Amino acid sequence: MIRIWAAAAAMVAALVATAADARWMRAETDSFIIYSEGSEKSLREFAATLQRFDVALRLLLEVKEQGEANRLPIYLLGSTGEVAKLYTGSRSASFVGFYRTDRDGSFAVSHRENGGRSRGTSASQETLFHEYAHHFMKRYRTGAYPAWIIEGFAEYYSTIDFDKNGKALIGKPAYGRQYGLVELPQIPVETLLATDPHSLKTVGQVDVYYGRAWLLTHMLFHDTPRDGQLVAYARAINAGIEAEQAARQVFGDLDRLDKDLAAYLRRPLNYRITRDAIPVPTRIAVTALPPGEDAAIPLRLARLNARSADDARAARDGLRTLASAHAGDAAVWFEYAAAEWALDKESRDLATVRSALDRAIAIDPDHVRANVLLGELLMHELEQKGDYDDAGWQKAREPIALANRTDPDDPLPLYVYFQSFIDQGEAPPDIAVDGLEQAFRLAPENIEIRVAHAFALANRGRFTSAIRLAQSIAFDPHMGAQARPFLEQLLRLRDQREGRRAPGAAE
Repeated sequence: MIRIWAAAAAMVAALVATAADARWMRAETDSFIIYSEGSEKSLREFAATLQRFDVALRLLLEVKEQGEANRLPIYLLGSTGEVAKLYTGSRSASFVGFYRTDRDGSFAVSHRENGGRSRGTSASQETLFHEYAHHFMKRYRTGAYPAWIIEGFAEYYSTIDFDKNGKALIGKPAYGRQYGLVELPQIPVETLLATDPHSLKTVGQVDVYYGRAWLLTHMLFHDTPRDGQLVAYARAINAGIEAEQAARQVFGDLDRLDKDLAAYLRRPLNYRITRDAIPVPTRIAVTALPPGEDAAIPLRLARLNARSADDARAARDGLRTLASAHAGDAAVWFEYAAAEWALDKESRDLATVRSALDRAIAIDPDHVRANVLLGELLMHELEQKGDYDDAGWQKAREPIALANRTDPDDPLPLYVYFQSFIDQGEAPPDIAVDGLEQAFRLAPENIEIRVAHAFALANRGRFTSAIRLAQSIAFDPHMGAQARPFLEQLLRLRDQREGRRAPGAAE
């Protein structure tokens, strides 16, 4: 036990030292908020390229909306080793970037390291484009997609680049997958279509999987005889056809598809070029962070990515130290409160959470997330006392309503307001259900919001839409096994509402 606490203390010291040395800057574009310790020039160039990529995706996928009300935060670390350390605890792990979404919001982590790539786009650009493609797909393509399409989509669009005239080049080779595609044993297409990448045991198998998913996606987009098959396959799955049956129905003989894919790899790969140049964005604001927030960024990342109770306590301890040093910074006090709240129920100190929130709100009365957390804390206290009277719950909802008025484009206050009625044991009123629908529009990639919205749709009798949402979660490679019981529950609710018998039910 002493050894564990010593390791945690060392982690706190390292995090605080890193925070003290950091000089983070923030770049804001129409779709992103990007944090980086790099130079202002490199950050501005990175932000322009990423925003340009966003514009290209909207053009290619016929998304009319421009920019995001609910922008994606991105953190650029100095190296792949730092990313791997944050995500896995080991700098030597084969991990170069990740995208995460939970109830508090989505964010991506990538790196600024560009070495080791002799051809094609830079490694850092490709990593970030891959992670953002996941976010974009979850936000604008909310149907049900097998894992290989989800990863193939991200790999395919990750290699987008821009020529000297500003036109987007789509479908460039994924040179980082060359070794896995050429040198390692290949996964048969039939296996690829049914494999969850999280079930793979070795780095080599994962590399082959991603490479094959990219190659199959590329072939289905570019090989004329198979034009339209990918769209038809996705439509068949979303129409309720089982995935293997949909594959055979659309692609034909899967052994033939496998042979075609092998032949496609040996052919020169073509790529598309947009007719018009993708404009370089000019609305980019780069600012240095205030000292408190600057110092809090590494600890915020540690809090959001804690892999164990010891990690969570270490992040909390670092933020407590930081709050003492930056007592006038509302953002730091909120981070400290959030870190204490995130501990397991037996360990966290609710009085500390309340004290830190009071400090944050005293400095910034309109701090959105501090007000949301205050509302959650008040509701938790009511539940602990068994108090379900309206007066107390209405009082607890006041800071949540203030948070929504302060930032109507933040989905969390809308979701927490809706959830407060569920926690109270009351049917949510129409205004709360409508707010949940708005939260879903702002953050459709958020699984918790998506689940709540699906049940709200079912409660209103809109089972087709509810089940479609549930299917999209069940196919997600990160959520599939956990989401299938949810899908089955919705199907049972539909059958009960419509008077159907469940399969196998007694006559």
